[in-house]
This record gives sequence, structure tokens and C-alpha cells, in this order.
Amino acid sequence: MKRDHTRTPLIEAIEKHRSAKPISFHVPGHKNGLLLNDDPFYQSDVTELSGLDDLHDPHEAIREAEDLLSDVYGTLKSYFLVNGSTVGNIAAILASCSPGDPIFVQRNCHKSVLNGIKLAKAVPILIETEWNDEGIALGINLDALKEALKAFPHVKACVLTYPTYYGFTYNIDQIIEELHKHDVTCIIDEAHGAHFSLGTPFPKSAIELGADIVVHSAHKMLPAMTMGSYLHIASDRVIERKVREYLTMLQSSSPSYPIMASLDYARSYVGTFTKEDMDQNIKRVNEFVQALDGIHPQLIVNRAHDPLKLVIQLEGRSGYSLQQLLESEGIYSELADPAYVLLVLPLLKKDRSFPYKEAISRMSKALGNAPIIEKITNHGINRSNSDENYFTTLALSFEEMEDKAEILVALEEAEGEISAGMVTPYPPGIPMLIQGERITSHAIARLTEYVKNKANIQGHHRLDENRVFVYR
Repeated sequence: MKRDHTRTPLIEAIEKHRSAKPISFHVPGHKNGLLLNDDPFYQSDVTELSGLDDLHDPHEAIREAEDLLSDVYGTLKSYFLVNGSTVGNIAAILASCSPGDPIFVQRNCHKSVLNGIKLAKAVPILIETEWNDEGIALGINLDALKEALKAFPHVKACVLTYPTYYGFTYNIDQIIEELHKHDVTCIIDEAHGAHFSLGTPFPKSAIELGADIVVHSAHKMLPAMTMGSYLHIASDRVIERKVREYLTMLQSSSPSYPIMASLDYARSYVGTFTKEDMDQNIKRVNEFVQALDGIHPQLIVNRAHDPLKLVIQLEGRSGYSLQQLLESEGIYSELADPAYVLLVLPLLKKDRSFPYKEAISRMSKALGNAPIIEKITNHGINRSNSDENYFTTLALSFEEMEDKAEILVALEEAEGEISAGMVTPYPPGIPMLIQGERITSHAIARLTEYVKNKANIQGHHRLDENRVFVYR
């Protein structure tokens, strides 16, 4: 039966509640916005009242909204997440692994994946990442996976990132097929691919390609509020009860109704997206890219596999310098790294607008006076795909780390030492150093470049003093 995706059951339930002009003798303490000068935004910030259902035991509006979500993505079961993709990644790992189980994970994963593995007390096997000619990390290759499977035939699960933060994809269908030959549960952190279900010209979703669990950050590419995400169970290889139990443990017992309502809306937005919407959206993207190409002779625009991701570079300058130039005219990018700036474009319906022309005008002004730099400096760190082994393991187990003392050493002298903390430029949230891994010269070189450019770096370190913590 064809489902009606124009409907938004949770939003409808909240509006019905508001229309009755309720008097609040319940939490939250702003009392339907009364203590905030009747701000209408807060009138939707309600709790588990009659008719509004319960995220942790849904039977009414939330249940119907999640059923519609499952219908859009073609899954066995889908869940709303109010604690971001972080909670989805962690719950998926905990539901798929027991203490001591080997678990494959690609080296350029999000920090939440590593935190989930630590909580599960599983044993991470870090599969090295391929890089393209422009120095942008992609995913793992099939040969690397096969070598890891030979070395760890009893691996329980594998967590892959697809697409990358920068919008690039790889041969994940072959990888999923190989994992399933060995009865390995395949968890995909598809945070940046919630729109892939719309089809061409977007890449195929990991759900369509056979993944077992897929996690979407709806707030990244769909019109949902920050922290709003989805978790999808796409095969019977997953024990649904375990996933649900961990989500109940890990998510707030007071989930945000505005976030959940935005998830309901985002699902409807995707569920009603038409071919005409798609054609108009891509036409606007192509016009924007064409206009970008004429702004500055040294501006390079790299199009990712996802048409809504643009990786731009201003030759002779770092990504941070380019980001500062753009921000001087009120253009704010998703992130900068030593070489590039990432632009995330909107998923527009035909009747929605976005200030592309104004953006081109401001970017032209920001870059118009930037002088031509004849000597091109490579601000990125080149990395050959043959520089590393196919995979690595931690030098210390999580249990061994608990009793180890740690000291500070100079970053340039840390090669061969064992990192005592996770060190993560944010965004994109991909760790440069992982707690318990041996520090390589390549990691030092990349981290030095980030420090030199004053990047925001989270974690356990003293990089303001050019020092890192290592185990002794």
C-alpha cells in the first residue's frame, strides 16, 4: 500500500495539543513558553503527554512517524534519534559486538565509532584508507578488507563511513558482499547520505547496497534540527531488540519534541521530493559551480560524488586562509583543512529558494582582491596508498591502557610512542591520533600542519605547547 508522505503525524499531534490552549502543570519549566514571553517556539517543546506518544515506547504519533520513515528508506525498522548519529553509531556497535570481539573499522572514521568500540570492549582492527590524487581520504579497498579477513577470520562486525565527510564514495557494494560471505554484520555511518535514497544523480544508499545497519544524520543534509538523526535496521542479521534496548539506555529519557518534529518533517520532505524538484535543484547547483569557476583564476572547484558537496581550493593558500577570506564577506563554509574548504549545498525543492547569486557576489568581493601567487605551495600532506600496511591494531588493549601512566612528549619526538588520548580536528571529527595506537611519522606531519594553521583540535593533548600525551 502506498503511504501518504505529505502527512507528518508527530507535527499534527503537537499542533492539535497546542490548539487546545493547554495549561501546563508539567515539565519543561518554561510552561509552554509562558515564562519566555509566550515565545511560540517553546510551545512545541512539550513532553510525553496524552496524545503525544513516547519515543522510548511509541504506540501513537511517533510510532506512525517512524513507520513512515521506514517506508521512505525501505527498511525493516527505523528509529528517530535525538542524540545525533553519535548515539546511533554507539548503539549499533554495542548491539553487534561482545567484549573481546574483533571489529573492523576504517581509519578515517568519526570519533563516535571509536568511542562505541571502547564501550563495547571490542578489539578494533583499523583498516587503512585510500586517498585520491588530490590528497582527499576516500574509503577502504577490497584487497585491504580481504587481507584483514584472512588475519581475523572471527571478526564480528565492520563499521564503514560512506560517503566521506567531503562527499566521496567508493566500492562499498563489493565490500558489503565480501563481509556477508563471512557472516560479518555491516554497520554504515552514512551520516552525510540521508538524501541518497532519492536516486540519480546521487550515489546509491548503503541501504540499497545491502548494509545491515545504517545511521543517517538527518540534520546534515535534510531540513532537520541539529542532533536529529535516524537509525535504520535493514536486514535480519541484526537483533532489533538489542538495538532498541541500547537506544533506550543511551538516549535522553526526556527527548526533544522539536527535534523529533523536525525529523518527521525531514522524512516528509524526502518522501515528497519529485523528479522535477531534483532536476531544478541540480540545475541550480550546476549554475552555481559555473559561476564559481569565473571568480578567481586560481580558485579550483572539485566536485564530489555527491553533487551537494563542493571542495574548493585557492592555489598557493591554505584552506584556512580561503575560509577567512570568505568569512570576511559573511560566507561560512562547513569546514577548512590545510588544503581545502568544504561547501555543503542545500537540497532544494522547486518552490524553495537559496541566495546563490548573493553568495557569488560576496565570494567575488572576498576573492577579487586576492593577488595571484605564482609559486604554488602544497598545503596538504601527500600520502601514498602504499605507505601503510593494509590494517593495524592498537598497541595496547583498552584494559591495558587503564593501568598505564602517561607523560607529555614533544610532538616532533613522538614517533613510535603510544598515544594516550584521542586527538581530533573538529570538524570533521576524524581522529588524527587514536588512544592506544602507535604514532607514525605521517600522523605527526599531518597534525603539525593542523597545529600550524591553528585548527580547532579536540581531545587529550597539549598542542598549544606542541606536546602530546603518550603511555609509559
